[in-house]
Amino acid sequence: MEKVKDPVCGMLIDKDAAQGKYHYKGKNYYFCNISCYEKFRKEPEKYLKKKEASEDSVGTQPQFFLQKESAKLKIGGMTCTACAATIEKTLKKKQGVVTANVNFATEEATVSYIPGKIDMKGLMKAVEDSGYSVIKEKEESEIKEAQAAKKRLTIAWIITLPIVVLMILKMIFGIEIPFYHYLELVLSAIVLTFPGLPTYRSALKSIFHKSANMDVLIMMGTSASFLTGILRIFGFSIESFAGVGAMIMAFHLTGRYIESAAKGRASSAIRKLLELGAKTAKILEDGEEKEVSVEDVKVGDIMIVRPGEKIPTDGELIEGESTVDESMATGESMPVKKRPGDSVIGATLNQMGLIKVRATKIGKDTFLSQVIKLVEECQGTKVPIQKFADRVTFYFVPSVIGIAILTFLLWIFFPQIFTSIAEWASGFLPWVNLQISTVSLALFAMVAVLVIACPCALGLATPTALMVGSGMGAQHGILFRSGEAIQTIKEVKTIVFDKTGTITKGKPELTDSIPLNGYTNNELLKYAASLEKGSEHPIARAILEKAASENIKLEDPINFEAVSGMGIRGTVDGKKILIGNEGLMNLEGMSLGTIESAKEELQNEAKTVIILAIDIKIAGLLAVADSLKEDAVDSIQTLKEMGFRTLMLTGDNEKTAQAIANKVGIDDVLSNVLPQDKQKLIEKLQEEQMVAMVGDGINDAPALTQANVGIAIGTGTDIAIEASDITLVKGDISSVVKAIKLSLATFRKIKENLFWAFFYNIIAIPIAILGLLHPLIAEASMAFSSINVVTNSLRLRRLKL
Repeated sequence: MEKVKDPVCGMLIDKDAAQGKYHYKGKNYYFCNISCYEKFRKEPEKYLKKKEASEDSVGTQPQFFLQKESAKLKIGGMTCTACAATIEKTLKKKQGVVTANVNFATEEATVSYIPGKIDMKGLMKAVEDSGYSVIKEKEESEIKEAQAAKKRLTIAWIITLPIVVLMILKMIFGIEIPFYHYLELVLSAIVLTFPGLPTYRSALKSIFHKSANMDVLIMMGTSASFLTGILRIFGFSIESFAGVGAMIMAFHLTGRYIESAAKGRASSAIRKLLELGAKTAKILEDGEEKEVSVEDVKVGDIMIVRPGEKIPTDGELIEGESTVDESMATGESMPVKKRPGDSVIGATLNQMGLIKVRATKIGKDTFLSQVIKLVEECQGTKVPIQKFADRVTFYFVPSVIGIAILTFLLWIFFPQIFTSIAEWASGFLPWVNLQISTVSLALFAMVAVLVIACPCALGLATPTALMVGSGMGAQHGILFRSGEAIQTIKEVKTIVFDKTGTITKGKPELTDSIPLNGYTNNELLKYAASLEKGSEHPIARAILEKAASENIKLEDPINFEAVSGMGIRGTVDGKKILIGNEGLMNLEGMSLGTIESAKEELQNEAKTVIILAIDIKIAGLLAVADSLKEDAVDSIQTLKEMGFRTLMLTGDNEKTAQAIANKVGIDDVLSNVLPQDKQKLIEKLQEEQMVAMVGDGINDAPALTQANVGIAIGTGTDIAIEASDITLVKGDISSVVKAIKLSLATFRKIKENLFWAFFYNIIAIPIAILGLLHPLIAEASMAFSSINVVTNSLRLRRLKL
């Protein structure tokens, strides 16, 4: 694996494992973490000079490669994005941690670390030291937490509803029952002490660890409200908001529960993928069929799969024929015909006949496991646009606390300014009550500021959209390796296609048959295929496959002879057969005559022409070509309509390459390109604009890595995931269009989410400062803003690919 040096910190890292890539002055630079990437992006020359100086001083000193490992930790106790930021900051401070990303939406930490400097115990301790827990049984914990959350909100509302009734009787009907304030205070205390206890505990834990999360704001808001009730009972001239405190807590718990459920729907992709796998397998053991758990299947085991059953694990079909529904892998509903020798994917559905499959991959090496791993990795990455939101989130809660305290003081010391605005608003806002004391109005505004501010919406904006987008992609055979590609692709201007296996099918096919002198197409095929019988040459295979598809019976050839550089000859069914080029025909005294023009026309279409002669008489022409994929023309046209410049790389000569480009509608062609030169050509194109490269993912790995966005296109299990940013399971070009559409739509959702999250806070906080927002409406709005971001991300599922 190629090692590269981070120009900022100097660490040697695996090129494919780099957390950032930046193209500058015709060269790519790789970074071990986002922080180094950001530093370089702002001041590249500073670090390039530093790099040159360090290279001069190093000389021939030995260099040590540090092997990194990755870990995923399920985090418990997070209540908002400020919690995630606190854990992330703590992890990054630990020696040996290369990168750390805590995703509030998935409630997971993805950590890259150097073994020997820190281990899993050290990582877990870092999380616990920051006031949170690491959960081992993820699913069981999620179910228990959901049940507990539902129970808390139910209790909260059962106790809060009597308070609501008491307040309506007092405010609307002027009926105040005896001991109203005492009853309000007792009911509120129960709500805050029991259902609200986890919120208070989380807030105090956060303060103890010198950080501030969303729960700190709720605790301050509800405590201040409750305190007014106590002061009122002790005779202070202040309005009691104790009931409001209970309602704020009830709204908060409800919003948290709905948000959690919505996040669950957004992250359901991985659960659905896990459910796809077969649970058991029927294997042959000593000639007897035996049912075992799929975890007990070993490489080399022969599995029996009946119609309607799932193929337990990846393998090779060794007996029987069938059609297989591979929609879980490719998103394509049409069944795929499978014959002995074909590869099959675990968890796909056998439809027609009984088949025997030899297991070739098991456990974490299977296609489904790799897909799940890729989706999890993508969901654990960050889109570059998220960095600003993360910085805002980290300072958000302390800033809001400061604004809330300042609001209280401004109302106390400059009441005239605020009451004049409140007086104007009281005409259309029924909750603005100027009859209460200035201290009451100041507390009213302060509580509203505390509970309206919402960092969660900012923190959920990117990861929820990424979760839905990557999950949708997996269902359609589009696998994103990182979130960065989703943002980068919108900057791409040119899409470069490799020709063989990408635009074309990658194997020759018989495309034309022109019979002459009274012969028929079937006769041409019969004699040509019979003479080619047993040959492994690509052109021979194309002729034989066509004959097999037409069910033509072949004869055994005799007197077979290969004529070097010209073709072959022999006898079939008593007739002398020659297959080859014009030179072979001339050798036998034949000339093409009038069919010369037909031959040239076929060659101008980038086809290889084979001449067939029977008994020293030209019987016809056969043309073989690497055919275009069926969707190539439409897909290239769609990409051009979307504003992309298209370019094709090929090792073919200029004439052949241009013929294919003209057929498919490609804008530009680079011909006679050797495989090792593809990377340099991509690098040259990058000097002008951002470039995406589409290739088969195996021969094109260096070019795919060099491109700003590498898109590997393959079929089934033959995919080089490591080299690409986006991997397409299905080997057609329409998948490229789908991947780009999904990327653009996902990034559009991220921008929408960030806009609404920022817009909400920018508008809502000033209104609360002015005392125009009731704390209950503020809390409900806060909960709605987070739910809105998640549901907006879920709308991405409506996208028609």
